[in-house]
Amino acid sequence: MNKIFSLAEVESFNGINVKCNPEEAIELREHYFGVTPAFHMSKKHWNTIAVDGSISDNLMKGWIKDSYSLVVSKMTKKKQAEIG
Repeated sequence: MNKIFSLAEVESFNGINVKCNPEEAIELREHYFGVTPAFHMSKKHWNTIAVDGSISDNLMKGWIKDSYSLVVSKMTKKKQAEIG
């Protein structure tokens, strides 16, 4: 696929970066204390989700799936078909 939809530091695993629509990224930061602009990423498109129990696993999984879908939706139809 050669595209990033999520990024995490695996040793400490304090947070996970996910891609978002710009409007959603801001909304999530305003609504959830555990969501902040992603470090070393475009703050317009990327959020860091704290892995500290402040965000439910279901929300986190949903945001990871949304991030994946967002990245895949920008690919060509051929690439989308290749990854299924």
